Amino acid sequence: MTRAAVLTGVGLAVIVGACGGSAAPAADPARTLRIMKTAEQPDKLIRDGLAFAAIGDTTRAEQYFSTAIAQGADEGKVVPLIVKVCVRDGRYELAIDYASRYARKHPNDIRIRYVLGTLYAAVGDAARAQNELEFVVQAKPADPEPHWALAKVLLNEAKDPALADNQLREYLRLAPTGAHADEARASLSNQEPATPSNE
Repeated sequence: MTRAAVLTGVGLAVIVGACGGSAAPAADPARTLRIMKTAEQPDKLIRDGLAFAAIGDTTRAEQYFSTAIAQGADEGKVVPLIVKVCVRDGRYELAIDYASRYARKHPNDIRIRYVLGTLYAAVGDAARAQNELEFVVQAKPADPEPHWALAKVLLNEAKDPALADNQLREYLRLAPTGAHADEARASLSNQEPATPSNE
């Protein structure tokens, strides 16, 4: 229920009470505020945000998610939802703003640091993208995807083929038949054989 609907409902209750012939108590602003807060509990705001996202109203979804955080929702649960709708709408800078604020408070959240790295890469901020993705690679060295993402930044944005080769080779070692394996092999600047491992 929206704030306007709550206020309308409260207003109708007062009017109906007054028209019923019995003496209706004067509207209590504190009670009205309590009703509004109850109607805007974080879980309901998140559900409403998801509903707006489902119909493609990403701006309104972002507003509901943001309000849910302000109302005490778990940021770890909601920030990824906000980032997702912002990215879907092409609002990368806003997605970066939400993700970076969360990352400052939770610097060891690898998931958001990875997302932040890819977002920085998407807007062409190679230095920040590299910084975030290097953190993720160090934190999760056995995950091939961060190696691939970092290699792409080093190749396309930072123009550092030697460092990119290291990440490409590590990706191929970890995922020799992975989704990016063929492209990784083709991207190696030093074309030494990088064959799939039988391990």
